[in-house]
Amino acid sequence: MTRAHHKFWPARVPHAIAPPDTALPDNLLVSARRFPQRPALVFLGDTTTYAQLAAQVERVAAWLAQRGVKRGDRVLVGLQNCPQLVIAHYAIHAANAVVVPVNPMNRAAELKHLIADSGAVMAVTSADLSAEWLAAGMAAQDLLVTRLAEALPGGRAEAQDLPPGWADWLNTEHALPAGAHAWAEALACSAAPPALQVGAQDLALLPYTSGTTGHPKGCMHRHASLQHNVFAGALWANACHEDVVLGVLPMFHITGIVVVMHGTLAGGAALVLMPRWQREYAARLIAQHRVTRWTNIPTMVIDLLASPQVDQFDLSSLVTIGGGGAAMPQAVAERLWQRWGLRYMEGYGLTETAAPSHGNPYDAPKQQCLGVPYLSCDARVIDPDTLQELPPGDSGEIIVHGPMVFDGYWGRPDATEAAFMDFDGKRFFRTGDIGYVDADGYFFMTDRLKRMINASGFKVWPSEVENLMHAHPGIAEACIVSAPDAYRGETVKAIVVRRAGHEALTADDLRAWCRDHMAAYKVPALVEFADSLPKSATGKVMWRALQEREKAK
Repeated sequence: MTRAHHKFWPARVPHAIAPPDTALPDNLLVSARRFPQRPALVFLGDTTTYAQLAAQVERVAAWLAQRGVKRGDRVLVGLQNCPQLVIAHYAIHAANAVVVPVNPMNRAAELKHLIADSGAVMAVTSADLSAEWLAAGMAAQDLLVTRLAEALPGGRAEAQDLPPGWADWLNTEHALPAGAHAWAEALACSAAPPALQVGAQDLALLPYTSGTTGHPKGCMHRHASLQHNVFAGALWANACHEDVVLGVLPMFHITGIVVVMHGTLAGGAALVLMPRWQREYAARLIAQHRVTRWTNIPTMVIDLLASPQVDQFDLSSLVTIGGGGAAMPQAVAERLWQRWGLRYMEGYGLTETAAPSHGNPYDAPKQQCLGVPYLSCDARVIDPDTLQELPPGDSGEIIVHGPMVFDGYWGRPDATEAAFMDFDGKRFFRTGDIGYVDADGYFFMTDRLKRMINASGFKVWPSEVENLMHAHPGIAEACIVSAPDAYRGETVKAIVVRRAGHEALTADDLRAWCRDHMAAYKVPALVEFADSLPKSATGKVMWRALQEREKAK
């Protein structure tokens, strides 16, 4: 069926594709056969070729199999961007198991839920984070532990080549927990790798996302749903093996995993890894390695352009720059265009859609716009109450159908049923995002049905933060709302009722406690103390009223 946006569709790009009938490890093997000596990974000045990467994946996969990891087992990976993360992902898949990506900023209370809910048999992490995993209940013998600098020659990072403080961070020695396994042990495995048993229809990835209530839920993605967006992304972006990609989006996040890591390596291109964001270093890497593609979040670009050194930055190699997670401010987009001739390509997707379900056509983008439905994607806007499709210009809930959509929530048939609906003879995922379609078929977001805060592209789910905060002995009640922030777009605010006997509890005390119990981006930047919280007739906290009050300010 022809839709309005088809007249803006990129030339030579099909409207739909069938995902490859293979599992993700096959992509790396094909690239290694085609381009054995091409750079696959560049990390802090050191290069790993495709042949070397494939060999390391094979050895770690063999080690995992020796440890008893088998088809369908879940293995957690909690690392910053580094070669070990990439190797772990592909090795777990090659061992016929399922990757559970974990934000390395998570603390023990958050890790405990992921370990229990996923039923994971093992975790791969870095030595500086191992204490959190042990505190969360992970047995030491089930930990595979590395140091990020272990991937470098001599196992050390050179300070003169790095941003201030990085060398100390990377080179600090942390004792291996008694009983845990060292990364070098896995890399030294000489056993034969296991035979690949999984295919396109097997479970591949279990990324966790939260919702309006309760703990985070695992999104079940088969190899096929990920493969669709890997290959669709290459067609949409006109990518090829000569590309050089800046990998600074965290690869515990669905976009970093699918678009940046798998997309780059499936195409045989080079992936320049940054373990954390630093604007001057990012600019240096772009110039030094002649980076052609950079997927990011708008706050990174805002920060880059705010550097005192911005006039000396050489971004001339960039062919495409874009991302999502938040709207790109018009003024920043215009500066990119005027200074470097770069159009910022905004897109839209969720953990449940394997990253992009929408993207702006490269030859016909609109600013502060989600774009048009992606290859193979059917997206509509419906009235969330009547479930009827709405005409252009009317705001309603965005629903999505296509091969990129996940199968459902791990162990949560109730949540899965609530997340899907039958529409026009097909199964659509209800995103919970409110938007509209213009006359050209481009989608725009206006609000959310789901209760979520978008802070610099990091999704903060208020119910999760509230659950964690209620463990504080001085908190009787807490409600998390979004507050406007000039840099992050939105930030986290806590409205707190102190428990009797804890009247001396201060905002600084509370934030310090939160930093010890949750990822840093979830910690409330603002704290307001109240005598009570407004409640409905059934006793539920009326968070929406508090949110509206905050917006009115």
